[in-house]
Amino acid sequence: MKGLYRIKTKHHDVMKYNTFKKSGITVSEISFGCMSLTADTKDNDHIINKAIDNGITLFDTADLYEKGQNEMVLGSAVKQKRKDIVISTKVGNKWRDDGKGWDWCPSKKYILEAADKSLERLQTDYIDIYLLHGGTINDPQDEIVEAFEILMQSGKIRSYGISSIRPNVIKQYAGKTNISAVMTQYSLLDRRPEQETLQLLLQNDIGVMARGTVASGLLIDKPAKDYLDISAMEIKKIIDSIQNNINQGRSQHQAAVKYVTSHNAIVTAVAGIRTMQQLDEAIITANADNLSIDEVKNLRKAWEGNSYTKHLYNN
Repeated sequence: MKGLYRIKTKHHDVMKYNTFKKSGITVSEISFGCMSLTADTKDNDHIINKAIDNGITLFDTADLYEKGQNEMVLGSAVKQKRKDIVISTKVGNKWRDDGKGWDWCPSKKYILEAADKSLERLQTDYIDIYLLHGGTINDPQDEIVEAFEILMQSGKIRSYGISSIRPNVIKQYAGKTNISAVMTQYSLLDRRPEQETLQLLLQNDIGVMARGTVASGLLIDKPAKDYLDISAMEIKKIIDSIQNNINQGRSQHQAAVKYVTSHNAIVTAVAGIRTMQQLDEAIITANADNLSIDEVKNLRKAWEGNSYTKHLYNN
């Protein structure tokens, strides 16, 4: 177990950083998920810049969010500090002309066109981490990778990867491409990656960006509800068990996020941040000690975990 987990060290009250091994890009262990920021929120610049001032270096967005406005919000806020931060954005979902939904469009032509539009909205010359925003086992993988490689060679992106919760897709890209990053859902209520993908990605030097680490708030303050085919009643039992296994002095937020970042496959936990209060909580958690091996073991004992039931094989 020790080889899989980051153990508690003597260092404390300091932001921690990890590196995507294939790209050499180093980022804060807690990163800023921009999806919840809206273009009409007046405090966006202040929240983003406070995050930077407190050591958060990775900011994640997507061209899908608010039809590109989310990228514009981020680009405007970080324009003067671009060299101090890392930007991750995503591609593959094409808004329809009527604006009433989008279609999956993982073609080479679209990816190349979309990258230029994202660069314009982000007011930058390059994207640090460019992710395919989803994907299926039947996508034209060679064509997708070719588009990403062209963008790398032209200097428009520094690295690329995929954002997916499908183990068959993740395994296919991990085994056949030069991706350096995978964004996937992982939390104490969604331990499926522990069985199917985390070890594989670790072995292939592919860094994981974990999202959903507080399980839509269920692990910190939201009332129990049905989640991942688990009934609300069972979720409540699991959360009660988790809470009973948290060491004294740890907040629920710290336990939830630090459990995820304790795994060596995880480069960063992407925290969805919309308010100053959420940012402050993320900063406190980022600066807290890593979990000890015993803490990790205790949290794992809280319940047996879950398994993927779909998208396991190449069909």
